[in-house]
Amino acid sequence: MVKVGLTGGIGAGKSEVSRLLASYGAVVVDADKIAREVVEPGTPGLAAVVEEFGAGILAPDGTLDRPKLGALVFSDQDKLKALNAIVHPLVGARSAELEASAGLDAVVVHDVPLLTENGLAPLYDLVVVVDAAPQTQLDRLVRLRGMAEGEAAQRMAAQATREERLAVADLVIDNDGPLEALEPQVRAVWERLRGA
Repeated sequence: MVKVGLTGGIGAGKSEVSRLLASYGAVVVDADKIAREVVEPGTPGLAAVVEEFGAGILAPDGTLDRPKLGALVFSDQDKLKALNAIVHPLVGARSAELEASAGLDAVVVHDVPLLTENGLAPLYDLVVVVDAAPQTQLDRLVRLRGMAEGEAAQRMAAQATREERLAVADLVIDNDGPLEALEPQVRAVWERLRGA
């Protein structure tokens, strides 16, 4: 088994790289997806988040109001740390379960947005960073995700810097260009991972 940490700043294109790797045969363990699962209604994770932040962070249907919670935590580092202290251990436990169920010859790609911030690089055989210039990230967040520029900049500022991510990279995928330039790079990374 080859354990790969895949990361990149918000808007860098990590999700597209993850999707491509899965299409080639990688077992993808998506931390963002798991983070949503562990706070679904009826879970201990959601109960802990409500206890920490109050019932005001719930939507009328009882689900977590992610935009409301995001606006709250991304403007306050202490609140972000409190949320992470609840969610990260739950995500870690579920990720370990999924990895354990993969075959011995699998390439397991852990798609982890906060890999650098949480010092997780040593957990993986290789770290792949999807890199894009901050201006490219900002443009994608505003143009493609419909975020206000201030909100997008705030989310970017809450993450590791480009330099910090590149410092932990074993392999870098440059995603500053068009989508068609991405696939050949991801294919080359996949071939390298299969040979690792």
